[in-house]
Amino acid sequence: MKQFLVFSFLLLVLSACGQKTNVLTEAETADGWQLLFDGQSLDGWRNFNAVGLTGWHVVDGAIQADGSGSDASGYIVTDREYENFHFSIDWKLSEGGNSGILYHVVERPEFTVPYITGPEYQLIDVEGYEAQTGEKLADWQSMGVDYAMYLPDHSTVTINPPGEWNRSEIIFDNGHVEYWLNGVKTIEYEAWTDDWFARRDSGKWAHAPEYGLAHRGLICLQDHGYPASFRNVKIKELPRKAGREVELFNGTDLDNWVVYGTEKFYVEDGCIVVESGEDKQYGYLATREYYDDFDATFEFNQLSNGNSGFFFRSIVLPPAMVNGWQVEVAPAGHDSGGIYESYGRGWLTRPAEDKLVDGWNTMRVKVVGDTAQVWLNGELVTDFTDVAFTKKQGRLALQIHDGGGIKVLFRNLRLTTL
Repeated sequence: MKQFLVFSFLLLVLSACGQKTNVLTEAETADGWQLLFDGQSLDGWRNFNAVGLTGWHVVDGAIQADGSGSDASGYIVTDREYENFHFSIDWKLSEGGNSGILYHVVERPEFTVPYITGPEYQLIDVEGYEAQTGEKLADWQSMGVDYAMYLPDHSTVTINPPGEWNRSEIIFDNGHVEYWLNGVKTIEYEAWTDDWFARRDSGKWAHAPEYGLAHRGLICLQDHGYPASFRNVKIKELPRKAGREVELFNGTDLDNWVVYGTEKFYVEDGCIVVESGEDKQYGYLATREYYDDFDATFEFNQLSNGNSGFFFRSIVLPPAMVNGWQVEVAPAGHDSGGIYESYGRGWLTRPAEDKLVDGWNTMRVKVVGDTAQVWLNGELVTDFTDVAFTKKQGRLALQIHDGGGIKVLFRNLRLTTL
């Protein structure tokens, strides 16, 4: 019996030592899983907002951060963007180590670090970090948090110490989010709900207007000044659920909208009123959520100098700049229904004919992939394809042009996600 137990123990040891890493089983392959790291090279990864890769290496079949990173640098990202997914990764930290896994990271020159757009699954050796730095971490900074947003339940989780491997999983399924640690679900929530926005807007991210809004983005690993290792990096993409009907305006208040600038946006007689203020500057009323592929309709009535616009796939740059594409809403003879790229190339296309009428007009805007179509009072006035559309995502917004004297009414704003 003693010999049998010794033999069984040796088999377990040999099995563990011979366990293959950075491979997919036949069942995983059949189920749609993909490897993001082959165990030998860093093909498919690069530094954030860069072409090449520094500070990261392959060591003993693992992606390893060398510990030279900081808050401002040391991030690597996937070449590809991912929208809905089940992501799995093994990781181990050094003593006192601090790292993280980010997702839905948006890469644009305006965003100098990934964490102002992408949520983070925090990885940190709390005891070691506090002992080394003398800094007491807040709950929202601790191991496994959805950083500065949601706290995990670790009551039934065994977390292996520094130098040993752990496994984390992130599931993002059309706004439903789950974090797992060593086989136990630790966090579960719905993104973009009132609760989510309340947490975001009252804490660390209150001054990061685009944090967490992206529906798709890059996967990112963080070097925060401590060596960290990652292996068995794999992902299974999940389908997008389209066809959601959205009432963008409830006819009563500006819930789900955010004002940027000092111009006037208010509700009167069931309409959104867009009106110049005393400063006579640009102003924007933006949706708090992103809408990328959609079919939207709305009505507008230009009471005076109706120089306005309907922005799509646009981002907010503080304090009051909206960068993206605008469907023009303007007085007669000024290209309503054309597309203008704000802070970019300017006019992309102008309608051949003016289809405006006095009083209320109806506009339909359909954006899918690289194509934007605009109908004005039932007639197609713009059908424009631009590869740049596919590279951006963002909010919708109503604009007040600078110069003063503008007043436009909007009503019946609604869309269907595609």
